[in-house]
Amino acid sequence: MNANSPTAAAGLRNGAAWLAHALEAEGVDTIFGYPGGAIMPFYDALVDSRLRHILVRHEQGAALAANGYARASGRVGVCVATSGPGASNLVTGIADAMLDSVPMVCITGQVPTTALGTDAFQELDVFGMTMPIVKHSFLVRRVDDLPEVVREAFRIAREGRPGPVLIDMPKDVQVAAATHLPAHVPAQVEPPAPPADAALAEAVAAIAAAEKPVIYGGGGIALADAVDEFRRFVEATRIPTVLTLRGLGALPGSHPQFLGMLGMHGTRAANIAVQECDLLVVVGARFDDRATGKLSEFAPFARVVHLDADACEISKLRTADIALPGDVRAGLRALAAAGNVAAEGAQAQWRQRCAQLREKHAARYDAPGGDIYAPALLKRLSELCPDAVVACDVGQHQMWVAQHWRFTHPRNHLTSGALGTMGFGLPAAIGAQFACPGRPVVLVSGDGSFMMNVQELVTLARCKLPVKMVLLDNSCLGMVRQWQELFFDRRYSEIDLSDNPDFAALAQVCGVPATRITRRDEVEDALAALLAAPGPALLHVAIDARANVWPLVPPNTANSTMLEASPHEQRPESAHALPA
Repeated sequence: MNANSPTAAAGLRNGAAWLAHALEAEGVDTIFGYPGGAIMPFYDALVDSRLRHILVRHEQGAALAANGYARASGRVGVCVATSGPGASNLVTGIADAMLDSVPMVCITGQVPTTALGTDAFQELDVFGMTMPIVKHSFLVRRVDDLPEVVREAFRIAREGRPGPVLIDMPKDVQVAAATHLPAHVPAQVEPPAPPADAALAEAVAAIAAAEKPVIYGGGGIALADAVDEFRRFVEATRIPTVLTLRGLGALPGSHPQFLGMLGMHGTRAANIAVQECDLLVVVGARFDDRATGKLSEFAPFARVVHLDADACEISKLRTADIALPGDVRAGLRALAAAGNVAAEGAQAQWRQRCAQLREKHAARYDAPGGDIYAPALLKRLSELCPDAVVACDVGQHQMWVAQHWRFTHPRNHLTSGALGTMGFGLPAAIGAQFACPGRPVVLVSGDGSFMMNVQELVTLARCKLPVKMVLLDNSCLGMVRQWQELFFDRRYSEIDLSDNPDFAALAQVCGVPATRITRRDEVEDALAALLAAPGPALLHVAIDARANVWPLVPPNTANSTMLEASPHEQRPESAHALPA
């Protein structure tokens, strides 16, 4: 213990030290944060703690790194910040975790309880400010409340549908004597109840009777640790399967029943199959607008079986004919029994139809010219490191990754789904590398997103993390430009990023080796060199600013109406609507 610290001077274990020990007891090994006045007692306690603290360069980076840590590992991510601006800078990362159901505990310093409500220096009502974006908020007013608060915070973050929890710690609570507090004991997490037997029997019968069933899987599969059960269900029933953005990896990309991602930038095979099906078996998905298109015209001929751990999602947007709230793993095991009694004749014909759709509408990678074709580069990178954890930012590159990377597990795909947080990728990759130190971690970013948390390059270099970064640079806000082109009469407004810095030089200044490529014939050697680098490395890839993401379902239309351009028609004016 530091003899000059307030803790040592008092000769007592205080609330901050007790909290550090409680985090250790909860199994936390790594936290991400940035110190300041109101959280300083906790940082003093870290000197004597076994916790590994990662000093980021912005509090948003702390929240998003904890977010990435939790997504990659399935464990609770922890971030720490001081009061006022420190706490408010966490908000985007907390909201991202709430909307994508990521378990986190976020600890913020606060002014002393005697100063609450006085507009003291760096006082902010973070408890009230975060209430809409957390599962629960705690303002700790007495040191004696700490055991119950920490126990409940971690239980709530983990239990049921995961999510973020806030603990706001006034400074006087942190320095208060805590030697009388008991050692922390984590709370038990109650497992969800299985779906009702009668409803499961009804669902099995519906699957067996269907002629054109489709399985629609989402992010809830990984949240329930039900990937193995989901795969066994698909194998048993051989039902054609589509996945959401956050469900990707629940089936391997090469699986014969996998038709691809559905929705706005989904595959034609996936969208057509859903529009034609007579039964939609929904597993851990929520009928998000990006997946359904015009909801009133989504899967118009289908009865719906909906299995989800969160009963509130069932019939929220689309009425379920058969509702299966509860344990997703138990539900999938029961539904797999339908594989023994499926209507083989009719479903065999349907499987053949879906296989033909997948083959007919498979992605092409033979775009003409010498420019770098981003989908082909990402497909090749996927082949070179198939089991990597991939963190994405938000924009065109995010959709290209979803379309062309072949994920082997949902936790290998870290992407901001519901909130769409630009700047997510780099901090999330840092968190993922700490969560999975023996695994390759790849960041795919765009020039717009990359600049939003570019300061974390310094964190990456300081920690010597071997994250490999691919920066697709089209010198514009690509997704905004594409929408302005297609839906705003090409009235381009504030999308020009042609004054971007030299990203390779910028990375090198931050201590990260980097190279830049502009031609297709440079790709293979550049990817090999990137993956062979012993530590962090960045590959800056210049791509055509006119390149668009295809297919695309226009807003407020059915998923059967897709805009599409072939690789031979990359000019924007070549986009055209194709019938189902």
